[in-house]
Amino acid sequence: MIIDDNATILENTADLLELEGYETFTASNGRDGLKKAQKYIPDLILCDLRMPEMDGFTVLKRLGDNPDLKRIPFVFFSAKCEKSDIKMGLGCGTDDYLTKPFELESLLKSIEKCLLKKMH
Repeated sequence: MIIDDNATILENTADLLELEGYETFTASNGRDGLKKAQKYIPDLILCDLRMPEMDGFTVLKRLGDNPDLKRIPFVFFSAKCEKSDIKMGLGCGTDDYLTKPFELESLLKSIEKCLLKKMH
């Protein structure tokens, strides 16, 4: 699942992942993303930090409050690339943090690492 308020990034990321064989679904803001996560229970969530209606930190917290959703691997991907931003993102329970723009190879490695971790 991909949550991002930037339609171009959302569509391009979904298209790239589908070409790699992943099934994706998307949400254009955190509130919608949380609803879809509760409905579909994805294997992994890629989430932007800054979005209208509900930011990525709030999405992560709400997922953590739900026993059915708190074990879903969660990756922030954001244009915020200062070390302090990355440290804060990783410090709140995410599995990884990617900075935009990211290389497809970096995204795929992150996804594979998170899905392997989930299986163990």
